[in-house]
Amino acid sequence: MISLKNRVAIVTGASRGIGRSIAKSLADEGVHLALVARSLEKMKTLEQEIQTKGIKVRIFPVDIADPDVPEKVVKETIEEFGRLDFLINNAGIALSKPLVETTVEEWDRQMMVNARAPFLFSREAIPYLKKSDTPSIVNISSVVGYKGYVLQGAYTASKHALMGMTKVLAQEVHQDGIRVYVISPGGVDTDLAWNMRPDLDRSILISPQEITDLILYLLQHRGNAMIDEINVRRVTNQPWK
Repeated sequence: MISLKNRVAIVTGASRGIGRSIAKSLADEGVHLALVARSLEKMKTLEQEIQTKGIKVRIFPVDIADPDVPEKVVKETIEEFGRLDFLINNAGIALSKPLVETTVEEWDRQMMVNARAPFLFSREAIPYLKKSDTPSIVNISSVVGYKGYVLQGAYTASKHALMGMTKVLAQEVHQDGIRVYVISPGGVDTDLAWNMRPDLDRSILISPQEITDLILYLLQHRGNAMIDEINVRRVTNQPWK
C-alpha cells in the first residue's frame, strides 16, 4: 500500500454525499485537491473544513454538463499543483420518470453529466496521469449500470454508457500504467438516493464513508491483483440478486 501524501486528485460532485466524503478522507491522507461541484456555498464550506488539514485546495464551482469545463478544470489544476495523480468521476444526477414521458432535454442532461463529463475529464486528464507513478481513475456508477430499473430509464442508460466507457478506457490505458476502476453502489445514504426513493429506510442504506473507504483502498493498492469493478449492495438485499 502506498502513501497518498502530497499527491493530487480531482474530485467531481464534491460538495455533498459521496464526493464530500471522498474529499474529506483524501484530505486526511494529505492529498491536495481540485474539487468540482455546482454549489459555491457548499464548496466554500468544505474548503474551509479541509484546509485545516494542511493541504492545498482549489474549488471549481461549475456545471460539468458544459463540455468546456473538464478541459478548464484539468488545465488549471496542473497550473495550480503541477501534477495529477487521481481522477474521481463521482458527480451524477438522476431522474425518476417513465421513458415515454422523458423529454429530449432531460435525456441529454443525464447523458451529459453521467457519461459525457467522465469521458471528457478522463480524456483531458490522461496525458498528465501518464506522468504519475500512481495514476488512477475511479468512476462511480450504480447498480443501474447493468440492470434496468423502472422509472429510471434515462439514468439507467447513462450509467450503462459509463460502464461501457470505463471498460474500454481501462484496456486502452493499461499499458500506460493507469488503473481504471468502477464502483457500482446500490442505495447510498445521499440526497440523490433519497430523492429517487423516498420510501427507503435511511438506516439500512450504505453510508458514503463505506464507498470512500473502498476508493482509498483502490488508490493505495499497487499490488499485482487486478481490481476493475466493485459492486456494493445493502446487506438487506439478497446476495447476487
